[in-house]
Amino acid sequence: MPNDDRFSSRRVVITGIGVVSPNGVGAEAFTRNCLAGRSGVSRLEIDAPHLKSSVAAQVKDFDPTSVMDAADARRVPRMIPLALHASRQALAAAGLQIDPQDIKSQRKIGVALGTGGGGLAFVEEQYRTFFTEGKGSLYSITSGTHGNLSSELSIALHVRGPSHVLSTGCTSSTDALGYAAMLIRTGTMPMMLAGGADAPIAPGILTGFEKMRVVSTRYWEDPAKASRPFSADRDGFVLGEGAWMFVLEDLEHAHERGATVLAELAGHASTCDAYHRVQIAPQLEEPVRAIELALAQARVNKQDIGYINLHGTGTELNDRMETAAVKKCFGDRAMSIPTSSTKSMIGHPQGACGAAGVAATILCRRAGAVHPTINLEQPDPHCDLDYVPATARECKFDAALCNCIAFGSKNSAIVLKFDV
Repeated sequence: MPNDDRFSSRRVVITGIGVVSPNGVGAEAFTRNCLAGRSGVSRLEIDAPHLKSSVAAQVKDFDPTSVMDAADARRVPRMIPLALHASRQALAAAGLQIDPQDIKSQRKIGVALGTGGGGLAFVEEQYRTFFTEGKGSLYSITSGTHGNLSSELSIALHVRGPSHVLSTGCTSSTDALGYAAMLIRTGTMPMMLAGGADAPIAPGILTGFEKMRVVSTRYWEDPAKASRPFSADRDGFVLGEGAWMFVLEDLEHAHERGATVLAELAGHASTCDAYHRVQIAPQLEEPVRAIELALAQARVNKQDIGYINLHGTGTELNDRMETAAVKKCFGDRAMSIPTSSTKSMIGHPQGACGAAGVAATILCRRAGAVHPTINLEQPDPHCDLDYVPATARECKFDAALCNCIAFGSKNSAIVLKFDV
C-alpha cells in the first residue's frame, strides 16, 4: 500500500453537505434527481439576442432575499447567496450552530471558497451600467474582486477562522477542499467550511465562451438533451451555476462531538502541465500524476478505487483526453471501473464543478448507487470507459476518485474513503 510520511496522521472527514444545484436544492433533492438522471438544463433566460447559446443550467425559483437582506443581495454577486444557502445547509447537516456571541466557537471554523468566475457576472453588469448610464458603484470593488467573496460568508455566518478564496479555474473547489483538508491535517484548524460556488451566466461571459467554441450552440428542442459528455454528437458544454459546500473536520473532533461521518477526504493533489492556456498536454503525464499523488496521500491502491467521478464536460478534447488519462493511470482495469459525469445533468458550473462531483459521489454512494451519465446515446469511439449510461447503478465501494481539469492545463484529484 502506498505510504508517505510527509502527511500527518490526522484524518479529515466530511460531516455536512449543502447543495444549491440546477437539478435540486438540498442534499435530498439533489441525490434523488441525480440517481433518476434528471437534468437541470433549461432554456437560457437572459436578454442577449446576439448569443447563439440557447440553454443553460440555472437554479430556478431561487430568491436571494430568502437567504440575505434585500439590500445586501443587490450589492453582491449571485454566487454569494447561492453559497450562503449551501453553507447553512452544510452546517445544519453537520449539527453545528455558530453562536454570534461566542468568539471562541467562532474561531474554530474557517472558510475556503472555490470559485472560477467569482463576481465576474456582477462586474459585467457594473460596467454595462457605467458605460450606458454613466453610473458607478463602490460595490464593483468590494464584490467584484475575488478576495472579498469568502468574507461575505464569514460575516454572515459569524466565522472567524481563515477566510480564503481559491480561484484556479475549473479545479477551484477541488483545490479549496484540498486546502481546507491541509489546514485540518496539519492541526491549524479543527473544522473548515469549504466547497465551491459560481454563477457565471451572463451575456459577456457566454460570448467569450462562444468565441472559444467550447459551449453548446445548437438549438435543442429539449434543453435537457444539450449536455452530452462522451457522446459523439456533443457540441460543447452547457454553462451552469450553483453551490456545493461541506463541513470538514478532524476525525477525532467529529467523534468527540458525536457527528455523523459521511466520508473521509483522504487525499488531494494538483499539478500543472505548464503547456497551454486551455489545453492538456497530449502526453497526459500531469493529470495522471495528480491522481497518483492523491492516491499516495490517501494510502489507497489503484485497484481499490471502485468509482470515478469524471470532469466530463462535453467538449471533444476534454472528454477524449480525460478518458485517455484514466486508461493510462489505471491500465486494463480502467475499463471495469464505473465512472460518470455529473455535468450531464447540471451543466458546467465552472469553479464549483469539483465540489458538485464530490457531493454527488458521497450522496449517491450513501444511497447505494452511482448516478448515470445521461444523454450518452452515440458513444464517441475514442471514449470507451464504463460511463454508466442512462440509468443509475447499484454499486458498493470503499474508495472513490473525483477528477478535475481546468484551463491553464491544471489538474486536481480527490480521493474519498468510506470505511471510516
